[in-house]
Amino acid sequence: MSSSHRAPIFWVGLDVHKDSITAAVFRDRDPEPLRVDRLPYDLRKIRRYFERLQSEGSARACYEASGAGYVLQRSLTEWGVECHLAAPSLIPRRPGGHRKTDRRDAIKIARDFRDDRLVLIHVPSEADERVRDPVRCRETFQREIVKSRHYILKFMRRRGFVFREGTHWTVRHLNWIRQVLQPGRLMAHVGLVPGEYSSGDRRRLGGITKAGNTRVRHVLIQSAWHYRKRPAVGASLRQRQKGQDPAVVRHAWKCQHCLFSLFHRLAARKPKQVAATAVAREMVGFLWAVMRDVDVSQFQQEVNADA
Repeated sequence: MSSSHRAPIFWVGLDVHKDSITAAVFRDRDPEPLRVDRLPYDLRKIRRYFERLQSEGSARACYEASGAGYVLQRSLTEWGVECHLAAPSLIPRRPGGHRKTDRRDAIKIARDFRDDRLVLIHVPSEADERVRDPVRCRETFQREIVKSRHYILKFMRRRGFVFREGTHWTVRHLNWIRQVLQPGRLMAHVGLVPGEYSSGDRRRLGGITKAGNTRVRHVLIQSAWHYRKRPAVGASLRQRQKGQDPAVVRHAWKCQHCLFSLFHRLAARKPKQVAATAVAREMVGFLWAVMRDVDVSQFQQEVNADA
Protein backbone atom coordinates (compact mmCIF):
# COMPACT_ATOMS: atom_id res chain seq x y z
CA MET A 1 0.00 0.00 0.00
CA SER A 2 1.38 3.40 -0.96
CA SER A 3 1.90 6.11 1.67
CA SER A 4 -0.89 8.15 0.09
CA HIS A 5 -3.35 5.37 0.90
CA ARG A 6 -1.95 4.52 4.33
CA ALA A 7 -4.54 4.42 7.11
CA PRO A 8 -4.10 7.47 9.33
CA ILE A 9 -3.07 7.33 12.96
CA PHE A 10 -5.30 9.24 15.37
CA TRP A 11 -3.48 10.53 18.45
CA VAL A 12 -6.03 11.05 21.20
CA GLY A 13 -5.31 13.07 24.34
CA LEU A 14 -7.80 12.55 27.15
CA ASP A 15 -8.46 14.90 30.05
CA VAL A 16 -10.26 12.57 32.44
CA HIS A 17 -12.58 13.62 35.25
CA LYS A 18 -15.07 11.76 37.40
CA ASP A 19 -18.10 12.63 35.26
CA SER A 20 -16.64 13.73 31.92
CA ILE A 21 -13.79 13.24 29.48
CA THR A 22 -12.44 15.79 27.01
CA ALA A 23 -10.88 14.12 23.97
CA ALA A 24 -8.55 15.95 21.54
CA VAL A 25 -7.80 14.06 18.30
CA PHE A 26 -4.81 14.75 16.02
CA ARG A 27 -4.62 13.12 12.61
CA ASP A 28 -1.05 12.00 11.88
CA ARG A 29 1.27 15.04 12.03
CA ASP A 30 -1.37 17.72 11.58
CA PRO A 31 -0.44 20.93 13.46
CA GLU A 32 -3.98 21.44 14.80
CA PRO A 33 -6.43 18.93 16.27
CA LEU A 34 -8.94 17.33 13.94
CA ARG A 35 -11.60 17.58 16.64
CA VAL A 36 -12.06 18.19 20.36
CA ASP A 37 -15.05 16.54 22.01
CA ARG A 38 -16.48 16.45 25.51
CA LEU A 39 -17.87 13.05 26.44
CA PRO A 40 -19.70 11.78 29.53
CA TYR A 41 -17.73 9.22 31.53
CA ASP A 42 -19.83 6.39 30.16
CA LEU A 43 -17.83 3.41 28.93
CA ARG A 44 -20.43 2.46 26.33
CA LYS A 45 -20.35 5.92 24.73
CA ILE A 46 -16.56 6.08 24.96
CA ARG A 47 -16.33 2.73 23.21
CA ARG A 48 -18.56 3.92 20.35
CA TYR A 49 -16.45 7.07 20.05
CA PHE A 50 -13.25 5.06 19.58
CA GLU A 51 -14.92 2.54 17.30
CA ARG A 52 -15.71 5.39 14.91
CA LEU A 53 -12.06 6.47 14.98
CA GLN A 54 -10.86 2.89 14.52
CA SER A 55 -13.11 2.50 11.50
CA GLU A 56 -11.11 5.25 9.74
CA GLY A 57 -7.61 4.42 10.99
CA SER A 58 -5.60 3.46 14.05
CA ALA A 59 -6.28 5.19 17.39
CA ARG A 60 -3.69 5.65 20.14
CA ALA A 61 -4.75 7.29 23.40
CA CYS A 62 -3.08 8.76 26.43
CA TYR A 63 -4.15 10.47 29.67
CA GLU A 64 -2.52 11.61 32.90
CA ALA A 65 -2.19 9.12 35.73
CA SER A 66 -4.47 10.31 38.52
CA GLY A 67 -7.16 9.26 40.94
CA ALA A 68 -9.15 8.14 37.90
CA GLY A 69 -7.20 4.89 38.12
CA TYR A 70 -6.74 2.34 35.37
CA VAL A 71 -10.34 1.44 34.52
CA LEU A 72 -10.39 3.52 31.34
CA GLN A 73 -6.95 2.33 30.22
CA ARG A 74 -7.88 -1.32 30.70
CA SER A 75 -11.20 -0.86 28.92
CA LEU A 76 -9.55 0.81 25.90
CA THR A 77 -6.90 -1.91 25.74
CA GLU A 78 -9.62 -4.55 25.83
CA TRP A 79 -11.34 -2.80 22.89
CA GLY A 80 -8.14 -2.94 20.85
CA VAL A 81 -7.07 0.68 21.42
CA GLU A 82 -3.46 1.32 22.41
CA CYS A 83 -3.65 3.43 25.57
CA HIS A 84 -0.91 4.78 27.84
CA LEU A 85 -0.70 6.82 31.04
CA ALA A 86 1.62 9.80 31.44
CA ALA A 87 3.46 10.77 34.62
CA PRO A 88 1.80 14.10 35.62
CA SER A 89 4.87 15.59 37.31
CA LEU A 90 7.01 15.01 34.20
CA ILE A 91 4.71 16.60 31.63
CA PRO A 92 6.51 19.55 29.96
CA ARG A 93 5.11 22.92 31.05
CA ARG A 94 5.49 26.17 29.16
CA PRO A 95 6.87 29.00 31.35
CA GLY A 96 4.35 31.75 31.95
CA GLY A 97 1.33 29.66 31.00
CA HIS A 98 -1.54 30.81 33.20
CA ARG A 99 -4.53 29.46 31.28
CA LYS A 100 -5.66 25.94 32.06
CA THR A 101 -8.81 24.37 30.67
CA ASP A 102 -9.89 20.81 29.92
CA ARG A 103 -9.70 21.54 26.20
CA ARG A 104 -6.15 22.93 26.41
CA ASP A 105 -5.02 20.03 28.60
CA ALA A 106 -6.42 17.42 26.22
CA ILE A 107 -4.79 19.10 23.20
CA LYS A 108 -1.44 19.34 24.97
CA ILE A 109 -1.50 15.69 26.05
CA ALA A 110 -2.37 14.55 22.53
CA ARG A 111 0.35 16.69 20.89
CA ASP A 112 3.04 15.74 23.44
CA PHE A 113 2.07 12.07 23.18
CA ARG A 114 2.38 12.15 19.40
CA ASP A 115 5.72 13.98 19.58
CA ASP A 116 7.11 11.54 22.17
CA ARG A 117 7.55 14.21 24.86
CA LEU A 118 5.75 12.33 27.64
CA VAL A 119 7.16 9.97 30.24
CA LEU A 120 4.83 6.98 30.26
CA ILE A 121 4.28 4.90 33.38
CA HIS A 122 3.88 1.17 33.84
CA VAL A 123 0.27 0.12 34.33
CA PRO A 124 0.04 -2.74 36.85
CA SER A 125 -2.07 -5.77 36.19
CA GLU A 126 -5.30 -6.20 38.14
CA ALA A 127 -3.65 -9.00 40.13
CA ASP A 128 -0.74 -6.72 41.07
CA GLU A 129 -3.15 -3.96 42.03
CA ARG A 130 -5.12 -6.30 44.31
CA VAL A 131 -1.92 -7.04 46.21
CA ARG A 132 -0.61 -3.46 46.21
CA ASP A 133 -3.79 -1.72 47.40
CA PRO A 134 -4.10 -3.50 50.79
CA VAL A 135 -0.42 -2.77 51.48
CA ARG A 136 -0.90 0.92 50.70
CA CYS A 137 -4.14 0.96 52.67
CA ARG A 138 -2.34 -0.46 55.71
CA GLU A 139 0.36 2.21 55.44
CA THR A 140 -2.33 4.91 55.23
CA PHE A 141 -4.08 3.59 58.34
CA GLN A 142 -0.77 3.48 60.20
CA ARG A 143 -0.13 7.14 59.37
CA GLU A 144 -3.65 8.09 60.45
CA ILE A 145 -3.27 6.21 63.73
CA VAL A 146 -0.05 8.10 64.51
CA LYS A 147 -1.68 11.44 63.65
CA SER A 148 -4.73 10.63 65.78
CA ARG A 149 -2.58 9.62 68.73
CA HIS A 150 -0.62 12.87 68.49
CA TYR A 151 -3.86 14.83 68.32
CA ILE A 152 -5.25 13.10 71.43
CA LEU A 153 -2.07 13.67 73.44
CA LYS A 154 -1.92 17.35 72.47
CA PHE A 155 -5.64 17.80 73.13
CA MET A 156 -5.24 16.43 76.65
CA ARG A 157 -1.98 18.29 77.31
CA ARG A 158 -3.67 21.62 76.49
CA ARG A 159 -6.13 20.83 79.26
CA GLY A 160 -3.51 19.91 81.82
CA PHE A 161 -3.71 16.12 81.57
CA VAL A 162 -0.22 14.67 81.15
CA PHE A 163 0.55 10.98 81.67
CA ARG A 164 3.78 10.54 83.63
CA GLU A 165 3.54 6.93 84.76
CA GLY A 166 5.13 5.12 81.85
CA THR A 167 4.98 4.75 78.08
CA HIS A 168 2.11 6.11 76.03
CA TRP A 169 -0.50 3.78 74.52
CA THR A 170 0.17 0.90 76.90
CA VAL A 171 -2.68 -0.74 78.81
CA ARG A 172 -1.90 1.50 81.79
CA HIS A 173 -2.01 4.62 79.61
CA LEU A 174 -5.32 3.62 78.01
CA ASN A 175 -6.85 2.96 81.43
CA TRP A 176 -5.64 6.40 82.52
CA ILE A 177 -7.33 8.00 79.49
CA ARG A 178 -10.58 6.20 80.30
CA GLN A 179 -10.37 7.46 83.87
CA VAL A 180 -9.74 11.04 82.71
CA LEU A 181 -12.66 10.95 80.28
CA GLN A 182 -15.35 10.16 82.86
CA PRO A 183 -18.76 11.86 82.09
CA GLY A 184 -18.30 14.61 84.68
CA ARG A 185 -14.92 15.51 83.26
CA LEU A 186 -16.22 15.20 79.73
CA MET A 187 -18.93 17.73 80.57
CA ALA A 188 -16.23 19.97 82.03
CA HIS A 189 -14.22 19.70 78.78
CA VAL A 190 -17.09 21.31 76.88
CA GLY A 191 -17.75 23.90 79.57
CA LEU A 192 -21.22 22.68 80.59
CA VAL A 193 -20.58 22.29 84.32
CA PRO A 194 -21.49 25.12 86.73
CA GLY A 195 -18.78 27.33 88.11
CA GLU A 196 -18.28 27.16 91.87
CA TYR A 197 -17.73 29.98 94.35
CA SER A 198 -17.27 28.37 97.76
CA SER A 199 -15.80 29.55 101.03
CA GLY A 200 -15.70 27.55 104.24
CA ASP A 201 -18.96 25.67 104.71
CA ARG A 202 -20.76 27.78 102.16
CA ARG A 203 -21.04 26.32 98.63
CA ARG A 204 -22.44 28.42 95.79
CA LEU A 205 -22.78 27.31 92.15
CA GLY A 206 -22.75 29.90 89.37
CA GLY A 207 -23.23 29.80 85.59
CA ILE A 208 -21.47 27.31 83.37
CA THR A 209 -17.72 27.65 83.04
CA LYS A 210 -17.76 27.93 79.21
CA ALA A 211 -14.34 26.31 79.20
CA GLY A 212 -13.12 23.77 76.65
CA ASN A 213 -14.38 23.31 73.13
CA THR A 214 -16.65 26.22 72.15
CA ARG A 215 -17.85 24.60 68.90
CA VAL A 216 -18.95 21.38 70.59
CA ARG A 217 -20.74 23.30 73.33
CA HIS A 218 -22.52 25.43 70.73
CA VAL A 219 -23.74 22.37 68.80
CA LEU A 220 -24.92 20.64 71.98
CA ILE A 221 -26.92 23.65 73.18
CA GLN A 222 -28.44 24.20 69.74
CA SER A 223 -29.49 20.53 69.75
CA ALA A 224 -30.94 20.88 73.26
CA TRP A 225 -33.50 23.43 72.07
CA HIS A 226 -35.15 20.71 69.97
CA TYR A 227 -36.32 18.99 73.16
CA ARG A 228 -38.99 21.64 73.59
CA LYS A 229 -41.09 19.40 71.34
CA ARG A 230 -42.56 16.09 72.44
CA PRO A 231 -40.49 13.17 71.08
CA ALA A 232 -41.93 11.13 68.24
CA VAL A 233 -40.64 8.67 65.66
CA GLY A 234 -41.49 9.96 62.21
CA ALA A 235 -40.91 8.34 58.84
CA SER A 236 -37.43 9.80 58.33
CA LEU A 237 -36.24 8.84 61.84
CA ARG A 238 -37.67 5.35 61.45
CA GLN A 239 -35.74 5.00 58.19
CA ARG A 240 -32.48 6.14 59.85
CA GLN A 241 -32.98 3.64 62.67
CA LYS A 242 -33.04 0.68 60.28
CA GLY A 243 -29.98 -1.49 60.73
CA GLN A 244 -28.83 0.35 63.86
CA ASP A 245 -27.79 -1.40 67.06
CA PRO A 246 -31.01 -1.98 69.11
CA ALA A 247 -29.17 -0.89 72.27
CA VAL A 248 -28.30 2.46 70.65
CA VAL A 249 -31.92 2.93 69.53
CA ARG A 250 -33.12 2.21 73.09
CA HIS A 251 -30.64 4.73 74.49
CA ALA A 252 -31.76 7.33 71.94
CA TRP A 253 -35.46 6.82 72.68
CA LYS A 254 -34.90 7.00 76.44
CA CYS A 255 -32.76 10.10 75.87
CA GLN A 256 -35.54 11.86 73.98
CA HIS A 257 -38.13 11.30 76.71
CA CYS A 258 -35.79 12.18 79.57
CA LEU A 259 -34.50 15.34 77.94
CA PHE A 260 -38.00 16.48 76.96
CA SER A 261 -39.17 16.02 80.56
CA LEU A 262 -36.08 17.74 81.95
CA PHE A 263 -36.47 20.75 79.67
CA HIS A 264 -40.08 21.40 80.62
CA ARG A 265 -39.55 20.66 84.31
CA LEU A 266 -36.75 23.24 84.50
CA ALA A 267 -38.39 25.72 82.13
CA ALA A 268 -41.39 25.87 84.47
CA ARG A 269 -39.29 27.53 87.21
CA LYS A 270 -36.15 28.84 85.47
CA PRO A 271 -35.29 30.71 82.26
CA LYS A 272 -35.46 28.57 79.14
CA GLN A 273 -31.78 29.25 78.44
CA VAL A 274 -30.91 27.55 81.75
CA ALA A 275 -33.14 24.61 80.86
CA ALA A 276 -31.46 24.23 77.45
CA THR A 277 -28.01 24.28 79.06
CA ALA A 278 -29.00 21.59 81.55
CA VAL A 279 -30.42 19.47 78.73
CA ALA A 280 -27.18 19.86 76.75
CA ARG A 281 -25.19 18.75 79.80
CA GLU A 282 -27.28 15.62 80.26
CA MET A 283 -27.08 14.94 76.54
CA VAL A 284 -23.32 14.56 76.96
CA GLY A 285 -24.02 11.84 79.49
CA PHE A 286 -26.32 10.03 77.12
CA LEU A 287 -23.74 10.23 74.33
CA TRP A 288 -21.14 8.82 76.67
CA ALA A 289 -23.55 6.06 77.67
CA VAL A 290 -24.06 5.09 74.04
CA MET A 291 -20.30 4.94 73.46
CA ARG A 292 -19.65 2.99 76.66
CA ASP A 293 -22.97 1.08 76.80
CA VAL A 294 -23.61 1.89 80.47
CA ASP A 295 -26.68 2.73 82.52
CA VAL A 296 -27.76 6.34 82.07
CA SER A 297 -29.58 6.71 85.39
CA GLN A 298 -26.37 7.89 87.10
CA PHE A 299 -26.16 10.88 84.75
CA GLN A 300 -29.76 11.87 85.46
CA GLN A 301 -29.06 12.00 89.19
CA GLU A 302 -25.97 14.18 88.64
CA VAL A 303 -27.76 16.64 86.36
CA ASN A 304 -30.77 16.88 88.64
CA ALA A 305 -28.44 17.64 91.58
CA ASP A 306 -26.68 20.39 89.61
CA ALA A 307 -29.95 21.85 88.36
